[in-house]
Formats: sequence, structure tokens, C-alpha cells
Amino acid sequence: MKINNFEKSFVMKKVVTTLLIVGLIISCNSTQKTVTDSTNVVTKTSDTVRIANDEIEYEVIIIDPGFSSFLYGQARPRGYYSESFLEQRNRLYVMEWNSRVLQPTRFDPNLYEMQIDYDPNIHYGYEVNYLIYNYFIYFQIHYKQQLAGFVPRI
Repeated sequence: MKINNFEKSFVMKKVVTTLLIVGLIISCNSTQKTVTDSTNVVTKTSDTVRIANDEIEYEVIIIDPGFSSFLYGQARPRGYYSESFLEQRNRLYVMEWNSRVLQPTRFDPNLYEMQIDYDPNIHYGYEVNYLIYNYFIYFQIHYKQQLAGFVPRI
């Protein structure tokens, strides 16, 4: 089955929009370095997942059709992974992601359009790391990619 340019363009626009939003929001830095999960506000509206914390002025919005269903239907439940595991995997996934952004002739620049600024010195909290990790898992499965040498598993 051949995909026409319109369909390809439509899919790529969704991916780019999602990545732009996630990347821009993750890249927001602050002088405050710790966040507790009790200060995060998580809301879900159809295919949009939003995490906000007014104390350190960040907001993560993940808009990708299917991610919300994946998160609530297939992803491991909150508490399954430790926070340190999520932080470690997110650091590796972000490093690999950013490496791919810098190699547009080797990796699809429509999938890896912009770098993500994930600062390992900022404690984003469990919820943020949980959602980012699961987005990376969803992305790998949905777009048939493999980041950082780990086979994505649910």
C-alpha cells in the first residue's frame, strides 16, 4: 500500500506538533530544582495529557492521537517503575533523541525535528517522568523506532 503525500504530510504534522509542544515545555528551566508530585496537576482531555506545576513554571502537554488510550489501556500503572528508573531511561532516551535530531540525513527529520532539553539536575517528579517515559515507549511502538538500544516493552 502506497501512502500519498497528503497522508504522509498529515501524519508528520501531528508528530511535529506533538514533539514541538513536548520539547518546548520540557525545555522550560527555573532556578527552583525540586518538585514534589503533590504539586503537579494532571488532567486528561480526549487525546491530550497535561501536567502542570505553577511553582517552577512548567507545563507538559502531550497531544498525540492514541497516546491517551495507550497510557490508560496498555502502559504499566503508576508505581510500577521507580522514579530513579524513569529518570535514568528518560535521560538515555533524550540523549538518543537529541543525537538523531542532529543527524537528519540518517534519521527522519520529520520524526526528530527538535532537541529536548531534559536537565538531569532538575527533579521533575514522578508524574512528569512517568508520562515522558511512556510517551517515549508509545512513540517507539507507534512509529517503529528504537531509542537507546532498548526494545520498547509494555
